[in-house]
Amino acid sequence: GHSDVVAGLVATADDDLAERLGFISNSTGGVLGPQDSYLLIRGIKTLGLRMEQINRNVEGIVQMLQKHPKVQQVFHPSIKEHMNYTIHQNQATGHTGVVSFEVKDTEAAKQVIHATNYFTLAESLGAVESLISVPALMTHASIPSDVRAKEGITDGLIRLSIGIEDTEDLVNDLEQALNTLR
Repeated sequence: GHSDVVAGLVATADDDLAERLGFISNSTGGVLGPQDSYLLIRGIKTLGLRMEQINRNVEGIVQMLQKHPKVQQVFHPSIKEHMNYTIHQNQATGHTGVVSFEVKDTEAAKQVIHATNYFTLAESLGAVESLISVPALMTHASIPSDVRAKEGITDGLIRLSIGIEDTEDLVNDLEQALNTLR
């Protein structure tokens, strides 16, 4: 949540797999160091509060994006038409902070990202600040466009990682950026 540590875990209901994974973890030293552990504990303490605000922000942003005439499609598992909607409803009590949407093309995507004021142009996620990126120009730029398109990564795809700023500020900022499109 503070963009300063990455950690994870592996969980399984299979005792044999758990034993093998435990051996690998013990023998390779796959554990966090003391500073990373401290940072993780610090971040966990505010995770609930951060996710509450991120959920509010996502709801407002998704609603605005779905209504905006310059947005061709919105991708988020809270949308009934999303391919993972049912799984999301069964497994989650909130939302993910990652929202993607499509505009006409690369030029439109560039125009939108440069017209925002509250979003930071960055290829990351899970921070307290809201981030914006164009995968075709950034994270997936080295992949041929036809391969990207098959995976749903169009030239006009914009990815947001929603932070904890004020909902109205974020919604208004995205809306004004989209309104710069002709």
